[in-house]
Amino acid sequence: MTPAIDLARKQRISHHVHAYEHDPASESYGLEAAEKLGVTPERVFKTLVVSLDNGKLAVGLVPVCALLNMKQIAKAARAKKAAMADKALVERSTGYVLGGVSPLGQKKRLPTYIDDSALGFPTLFVSAGRRGLEIELTPQDLCALTQGSFAPLT
Repeated sequence: MTPAIDLARKQRISHHVHAYEHDPASESYGLEAAEKLGVTPERVFKTLVVSLDNGKLAVGLVPVCALLNMKQIAKAARAKKAAMADKALVERSTGYVLGGVSPLGQKKRLPTYIDDSALGFPTLFVSAGRRGLEIELTPQDLCALTQGSFAPLT
């Protein structure tokens, strides 16, 4: 188990865990997950950690086939600017390795913003905390577990 799965279980959130054989040569963890799980890339969300101009970190969740708009996440986080966070800082803050960063069960809970396209799906997929492991849950449950909010981020 991972902290992400443990959190969903502890909170009694309906979820499904999906495992697949991760290919280390894969160029995109998220697109690999969508392909191997047989779901559209729009339903698989990647977890991106950004540094805000106020020195704080935040999490943006966007479909793996989309790009996170730095102006949009800065606006959602009420900051002026955002940039991708340093990889070592991401791993230290979340407790997860890159390619397996989950928005759930992070070592330090970070403000989380979910692209509002998530609301168009009954369930979506996010990393369960390890490469080759995804957790499927409703957008509303994801928002509740992360204490996040929905915003246009792409």
